[in-house]
Amino acid sequence: MHFDIITIFPEMFAALNYGIPARAQKSGLIQVKTWDLREFSDNSYRRVDERPFGGGPGMVMMYEPLQKAIMAAKAASPKTSSKVVHLTPQGIPLKQDYLCEVAKNPEMQHLIFLAGRYEGVDERLIEDEVDLEWSLGDYVLSGGELAAMVIIDALTRLLPGALGEEASAEQDSFMNGLLDYPHYTRPPEVSGKAVPEVLLSGDHAKMARWRLKQSLGRTWLRRPDLLGKRELNKNQKLLLDEFIKENVQK
Repeated sequence: MHFDIITIFPEMFAALNYGIPARAQKSGLIQVKTWDLREFSDNSYRRVDERPFGGGPGMVMMYEPLQKAIMAAKAASPKTSSKVVHLTPQGIPLKQDYLCEVAKNPEMQHLIFLAGRYEGVDERLIEDEVDLEWSLGDYVLSGGELAAMVIIDALTRLLPGALGEEASAEQDSFMNGLLDYPHYTRPPEVSGKAVPEVLLSGDHAKMARWRLKQSLGRTWLRRPDLLGKRELNKNQKLLLDEFIKENVQK
């Protein structure tokens, strides 16, 4: 996948030079390029914002430099199709299943992220140039840069070859509509707490059953809304009932 980010703080994206995104860039699995919005300003002071018409607090990002930056990003990409994504609290809240579809969609392999700042972006630019509006959730950030990095990281780990073990992504929270099960490592006992015996048994069928039960139970405890969106089969209902009896009902 090819990611372009239009931003006034390109130096922030050095964070993508670590971990999985860094390895994916090195292997050519993803390409990341930042575009300094101020370089597309005609103003001698490199301004990219102005006061809003009608009054009100703050500043609004201007149409012209944003459009020029978008056009430059499209022209520089080898991809035949591009999607301009405005990162805003008003966008659709992203979910794991949606990101999975994005990662597989051949029409979504070049994403141009518009990292807004201040009070927002001139609405005419959104109407003319933006294809999608995405949000991380019902809260407000100082700008779209952090959101862009989060989305790039989330999409990258879904690409074949990005992770050392493909099963790692398949077992992540939300991949099957449930939260992840608990994980343990050495030592087998710490602070008086032991690793569940089943994980030391070597019985893979029993371990799989325990993990599914914990995943169902953890989702029931922490995100019951997720269970409300799916129909459990007979085995899943049995495991969830077992979890509730073992952990909740006394």
